[in-house]
Amino acid sequence: MIFDPVVPPPGTVRDWLDARANGNGIAVVFPETGETLTWKVLRDDARATAQQMAERGIAKGESVAIIHPNGREGLVATYATLYGGFRATMINLAAGSDAISYALDHSGARFAFVHSSQTETLAQVAPKGVTKLEPNNLNNTFDLEDIAPDDHALLMYTSGTTGKPKGVVHSHSSLLAGGWTTAVAHKLTPQDCGFCVLPIYHINGLCVTVMGALVSGGSLAMVSKFSASKFWDQVETGHATWFSVVPTIISHLLHGTADPQDTTRDRLRFGRSASSALAVETQSAFETRFGVPIIETMGLTETAAQILSNPLPPDTRKIGSPGVGFGNDVQILTADLTEAPRGTEGEIAIRGPNVMREYFHNPAATSATFTGDWLRTGDLGHMDTDGYVFVTGRLKELIIKGGENIAPREIDEVLYSHNDIIEAAAFARPCAQYGERVEAAVVIRDGSKLAESDLLLLCNKRLGAFKSPDRVHFLKELPKGPSGKIQRLKLTETL
Repeated sequence: MIFDPVVPPPGTVRDWLDARANGNGIAVVFPETGETLTWKVLRDDARATAQQMAERGIAKGESVAIIHPNGREGLVATYATLYGGFRATMINLAAGSDAISYALDHSGARFAFVHSSQTETLAQVAPKGVTKLEPNNLNNTFDLEDIAPDDHALLMYTSGTTGKPKGVVHSHSSLLAGGWTTAVAHKLTPQDCGFCVLPIYHINGLCVTVMGALVSGGSLAMVSKFSASKFWDQVETGHATWFSVVPTIISHLLHGTADPQDTTRDRLRFGRSASSALAVETQSAFETRFGVPIIETMGLTETAAQILSNPLPPDTRKIGSPGVGFGNDVQILTADLTEAPRGTEGEIAIRGPNVMREYFHNPAATSATFTGDWLRTGDLGHMDTDGYVFVTGRLKELIIKGGENIAPREIDEVLYSHNDIIEAAAFARPCAQYGERVEAAVVIRDGSKLAESDLLLLCNKRLGAFKSPDRVHFLKELPKGPSGKIQRLKLTETL
């Protein structure tokens, strides 16, 4: 199958993986281990594992959890689940025990691929009845059911303003389209090698790099996690021609001591920034120091990653804008959900083949997110006369820390679990390192000896360090609106 820059990819992930396996091309190299995986070996391993899964009685369309960091095992497990026609349920390893437990329970997964480093996590948080899959312990002659482009392929959980994660469902068609929009915007070819440093349990890592390589016919250099000191050497070892990161990584690289070799600079066509706004000063300083152009983009879990991208040089990049739509339509909606005139602020809406099918087991949230066939992003912005979108704010109260969405309500609920808490609200504070950091404000009962350290420890235990507040402020009263609702957005001003 051949990448078409005009028409979204037809078929299923199985079809595309079979097509790539016809040659002897390299699919993935792993700079940390020196391993190399061809498309044929990747397909063969994925198919054999999928047949084993079918023999275990896993039904077509059934959720199968992937609890893995980046690596050969996790990649094969993901492709096997997709190849077999099962629903790959990607578990965010940084989400904290409550969110992981919820995702496993809500997804209905009976089986899970579990990395050795995550065995204890599974034992602690998994609902009863979740069975760990052990590949290669069964024969692989079991027939797989036919699958279609509209069949469920992916279930990925993202935080919402209600606090409970929402399960985003993508079909084979929309999942492939996520890789296609990236390939179109960045003009990816079979000669390109993407550096996959973001975890593939995030939509960026999975769709931008993994699906982008599958659709374009290129390859990947994959590492287990980001390291500022090793980044440029790993890019060089993997012979990467582009990379996709978040602003936090760009900032760490900029403030680090490592520099790319001349051969690395010459080979890299561009770096790509997504997940949250990139500061203009940071982008300019990075390009000046490293000589690598940064392409700012914007994406959502609900749209299989990319919705907007700046063009590649020498075409116009507008610093401060995540760009224009590639492969999907972009519209600014007024309050009455009609198209806003150019230059007028409104809600950013998206329509295209990369848009999700639904929120899993949540028809109310699905209905509220769509107006016709337009997906409402919850982000505010305006579009200039050239079609470039400028994001000005968010309708939702999500805290975006290092490109990760954090729902304040999740933190509220943990704080409220302490008996001495009367009122609680988490909120975002600007942060040079992460874009935003998490803080919280509480009102405690009279006579309580509760200390900030007690609440920080509670949050770290329940939510993990990443989602936990950096500070907890003790106030006599939290700001409220006329209806008595706590106005968390005023907390930054108050403090």
